[in-house]
Amino acid sequence: MISYGRAVLDLADELVDAYAEVFSRPPWNEGEETIRQFSTRLQTDVRRAGFRTAFAQSATGIDGFATGWLTPAPFPKNRAYPQVAAQLGAARVRELLVGALEIDELAVRGYARGHGTGRTLLTEITADAPEGRAWLLTSRLATDTVATYRRLGWREVPALPGTETGVIVFLSPTHPHHPNP
Repeated sequence: MISYGRAVLDLADELVDAYAEVFSRPPWNEGEETIRQFSTRLQTDVRRAGFRTAFAQSATGIDGFATGWLTPAPFPKNRAYPQVAAQLGAARVRELLVGALEIDELAVRGYARGHGTGRTLLTEITADAPEGRAWLLTSRLATDTVATYRRLGWREVPALPGTETGVIVFLSPTHPHHPNP
């Protein structure tokens, strides 16, 4: 199910609970402070242009969710954005990412993995991406996550020579600049 804007705040506690379960484990190992920051960020993120959330529910509650919004211009300078800009360069950031749907979080609880939940969430949240343009980033250390994105048809944007950082930028299978496998 897709939710736009502030309506998702009705599910904020459940989303934070799912976030905590997923990201407090390896390879993320996020602590209470980072989880609290996600909760606070969610209150602000719902006001971003193009904000949306896809979530999967079952009798047990939220099985997984994805959040995203349209990447603004100028390209932000907080969080991991400087790493992305260093790795891709200003021209590729403008061409590939600015104005595209940015997937900020994708969290699938352990019991819901291996059943297509992540694929469904990514498909739902990117269904109306502008001109099919969507992107996300993840840590190079999250090898299972990287393998999942590749298996789902997302493709890595190669770093400029000598600029590789700790993140990998992926373009969605529908992105017009999606590199061929």
